[in-house]
Amino acid sequence: MKKVIITGPTGAVGISLINELVESGYDITAVCRRNSKRISSIPKNNKVKILECNQDELLTLVDKLDHDYDYFYHFAWDGTYGNTRQNVTLQMSNIQSSLNAVELAKALNCKVFIGAGSQSEFGHVDGILHPFMPCNPDNGYGVAKLAAGQLSRILCQQYGIRHEWCRIISLYGPYDGNYTLIMSTILKLLKKEKLEFTKGDQVWDYIYNKDAARAFRLVAEKGKDGSIYCFGSGKSRKLKDFITIIHDRIDKDAELNFGVIDYYPNQVMHLEADIANLIEDTGFEPQYSFEEGIEETICWVKENWI
Repeated sequence: MKKVIITGPTGAVGISLINELVESGYDITAVCRRNSKRISSIPKNNKVKILECNQDELLTLVDKLDHDYDYFYHFAWDGTYGNTRQNVTLQMSNIQSSLNAVELAKALNCKVFIGAGSQSEFGHVDGILHPFMPCNPDNGYGVAKLAAGQLSRILCQQYGIRHEWCRIISLYGPYDGNYTLIMSTILKLLKKEKLEFTKGDQVWDYIYNKDAARAFRLVAEKGKDGSIYCFGSGKSRKLKDFITIIHDRIDKDAELNFGVIDYYPNQVMHLEADIANLIEDTGFEPQYSFEEGIEETICWVKENWI
């Protein structure tokens, strides 16, 4: 039976991955920050062990865990949105924590280290995001993610650990933050609040978190050492089309005010994923259309937040 350790397991990806791995027969150790308000969201199962440990304490787990793990997923990250993305000190600490995660993976005899990267590593790109294209991040978060991916790869090479870095382009689904475009739109429609958007001509590629979780499992099982994988559905639409789909499923009579909000300066207009190497290496294929995923997400929001 495979044993997996996951840091940062309380987000949309972490929770979905735990469910995916439980169904696949894995034993999971979920490492959460101390006193996390979201710890109750972790699936209750006898295959899931929860440990409370802050990022800067990861190496204290060397003497607390058995040294027979197979896969290490590092999702923990501080400063993921808003002004915290430009907090240089905070982002530097994330880089060190990522390297500490590799050290812990080595001590636990993990065979594979999988890190969660971001589309922010690419910077401003007017076109499809390819795994090995040059990166020029334009915020502290993206710079730190890029550095963490590159440095953790070097350390894994030195230790003989297979390394894969997975850049999530745009994700949605249950347990996602209520500040994201998808979740905030769902909530506003359900609460009959005013809806205001940009023109919505940005071209986006959203992946449902259950599909992302399956991709993460397949990368651990079948991925190639040193690879970078972009996580997306491989199908792009304009943002206003995604918003309209949500609108039509909740309240067709609600007014959609497109063009009221100005684009950001230097607005990113394309977030489209090239998933060719992910498909080739692991056999991954998305199982959810946006329409199917958003139906499940709306039901989850109604049951848990409304």
